[in-house]
Amino acid sequence: MVQSGQAPIPGERPTLKTIAFMTGLGVTTVSRALKDAPDISQETKERVRLVATQIGYYPNRAGVRLRTGKTNVISLILNIDEEIMGLTSHIVYGISEVLASTNYHLIVTPYRSDRDAMAPVRYIVETGSADGVILSSIEPEDPRVKLLLERNLPFATHGRTELGLPHPFHDFDNEAYAYDAVRMLAERGRRRLAILEPLPRFTFFHHMHSGYLAGLRDFGCERVPLRDATVHDPLQVVYRATMNLLRDFPETDGIISGSSAGAVAISSALAAAGRQVGRDIDMVSKQPADLLRFVRPEVITVNEDIRLAGRELAKAVLGRIEGVAPEQLQSICMPDGRLMFPN
Repeated sequence: MVQSGQAPIPGERPTLKTIAFMTGLGVTTVSRALKDAPDISQETKERVRLVATQIGYYPNRAGVRLRTGKTNVISLILNIDEEIMGLTSHIVYGISEVLASTNYHLIVTPYRSDRDAMAPVRYIVETGSADGVILSSIEPEDPRVKLLLERNLPFATHGRTELGLPHPFHDFDNEAYAYDAVRMLAERGRRRLAILEPLPRFTFFHHMHSGYLAGLRDFGCERVPLRDATVHDPLQVVYRATMNLLRDFPETDGIISGSSAGAVAISSALAAAGRQVGRDIDMVSKQPADLLRFVRPEVITVNEDIRLAGRELAKAVLGRIEGVAPEQLQSICMPDGRLMFPN
């Protein structure tokens, strides 16, 4: 006769034995039900999962790792500068949406731009503390990507490299965004255009800058330099740089912002200088959520769906863990919301 688990001790962490006691099933049956074993009925699986959810059961990771060699952990290595751009919560939410239906847990590993970006990657590689990695703030020759490829640790990147080595990624088409932004401003009669861009060391700077220059050329506009500020800088830095722009180049009549936070700072500077957006000057900005429409409705907005990016990155790294070819795990979101697959 199969014995069910013993009565749980109050205050102890729920275990398989706890679920067995509450369902009247054997511990082995409970374990197999949670693993979706084909010989366990769907009714039993649902009953076990319901009880597990109700009591807050989760597998002991140390035990799982001893048995399977896996951690069931995905690590999101996140540049904290992304919080300035308002991206963190959206990308975490998107990743979590996908992982919720799996046995994987998300751990966010933050780092600062002025520190060694390789350190968190080396730690995960050397300790085996995650089954997969998601990287942000990608550089053209990103050494983190090289290391992960060398060590054969599954990963996906939020952005593209120029290494010529296939790997999973999701990206927003910043080149198309900047080009379309110039077009939209030119259609409103704006000709002297500035742009708030990323730091030059990141790949998406090269994409955005290329689209901006191509748009200036194709639509007969003039480049105006917005100096000493990037989308990664604090808002007061962007504010001061905009005030300097208006002082040195008062003929500026259009601005493109690579972040919604930057657009708020720019708008505040314009207002302080007596320039009205939509009348004296126009601005186009990316936004990760529909916020500018409420706080700065005069700004022309383009949505970059960061929650979608999180979902695509989670699916990509899980696919790589399962052995899917990296070329099949690449996607690009267009400014109009279409999802493109290069391969």
